[in-house]
Amino acid sequence: MDPKVKIYYEECRGAMEKAISHTESELVKLRAGKALPSMLDQVYVDYYGNSTQLSQVANINTPDARTLIVQPWEKNLISTIEKAILEANLGLNPQNDGSVIRINIPPLTEERRKDLVKKAKAEAEQGKITIRNIRKDANEKVKKLTKDGLPEDEVKVSEGEVQKLTDTYIAKIDKIMEAKEKEILTV
Repeated sequence: MDPKVKIYYEECRGAMEKAISHTESELVKLRAGKALPSMLDQVYVDYYGNSTQLSQVANINTPDARTLIVQPWEKNLISTIEKAILEANLGLNPQNDGSVIRINIPPLTEERRKDLVKKAKAEAEQGKITIRNIRKDANEKVKKLTKDGLPEDEVKVSEGEVQKLTDTYIAKIDKIMEAKEKEILTV
């Protein structure tokens, strides 16, 4: 493989890895009825004028499968944290007892589970689209090398390699999605 083509191939692999990581992180945000501290990752609190991630100003624990407990490091933040959780629009109802915030995670209804599966599939499809776009960009870069004297057969070989890579990463997304769907639908 031509050295320049090899560089594009490795860039392509790296970008596809990032697409997989991003898809996984988006799917983790979809709750499957279990209390997970990561459910609050997108909650930001006004901490002395700065927007700060909740996990940076409080401990988040799961004493059981249906409860989250948020314990702020500073007591004066408790109402600010409660407000931030409500404003994050996660469908959670925090209960402030003065020293900690308890969040009971309601069991998912069948309709809500199906809705979450649809969202997960949409997220997975977005990951696949990203991977296909990476493939397209890599192939275009390689085709431009023909102007620099790269033989046509080398272009065809590299396109085949990029396609194999694409198929591998799309299969990974399918596998991740399958696991997430199973997790969501398991009662």
